[in-house]
Amino acid sequence: MSLTSRLRAVFRIKATHVVDRLEDPREALDDSYDEQVKMLQQVRQGLAAVATGKKRIELQGQEMGNRYQRLTEQAQEALSQGREDLARTALERRSLLERQVATVREQHAALLLQQTQLQENERRLAERVANFRVEKETIKATYTASEAQVRANEAAAGLGSYMSDVGANLNRAKDRVAQMQARAAATDELLASGALEDLTASPDADLERQLSAGAAQAEVERQLRALKNSGASSDSSGADRPGGGPDAWLSIGQGPR
Repeated sequence: MSLTSRLRAVFRIKATHVVDRLEDPREALDDSYDEQVKMLQQVRQGLAAVATGKKRIELQGQEMGNRYQRLTEQAQEALSQGREDLARTALERRSLLERQVATVREQHAALLLQQTQLQENERRLAERVANFRVEKETIKATYTASEAQVRANEAAAGLGSYMSDVGANLNRAKDRVAQMQARAAATDELLASGALEDLTASPDADLERQLSAGAAQAEVERQLRALKNSGASSDSSGADRPGGGPDAWLSIGQGPR
């Protein structure tokens, strides 16, 4: 993989990660959950307000009931004292109070119905929010696990690409070494044959090399004749094989004694 391809792959992965963060479903689920919690809080606040209003009307009704009882007692007391005028006034006020109580009773019934509906709505919404929370956490856990697996796979893929590059570099290095070894062997042969001039050698090195080669060939011919004449006897042993001592190797190639 070339440097440009690797950079392009890195930029593509980074761009994908940025988009993934912007479109992270976990954040969307958390936002939806927060909105539902806010709605539940609003329903509960409304329920508390209705319950407070109903309680206020109940207290007002209790006061009106106490007054109604007092007016009844006052009318009876006025009649016992022979004051029909006061009794009539008490009964008139009690009649007016009855109409007020009827209005308050209607308001109380309406608030009671509203409170009952809000309590049912609050119960259903609370259940839905609780269920959504469980499902949300399950989805988030699944997404997190999948994301971790994707990152692990991406890391493994990146390592595989890197190891492929390492293997390619190793093969190229082996090819270069083989080429250099072949070149070294070729130059040795050229130097040995005299086809390639050694600029670092002495001026008459070519003559010395040829004379050495001729002397070596003459020595081989001499040893071959000796082997033929002696049947590979003592002369061959002395020339080609060391003796039994630890320094016998020093006599190799020294010829017959």
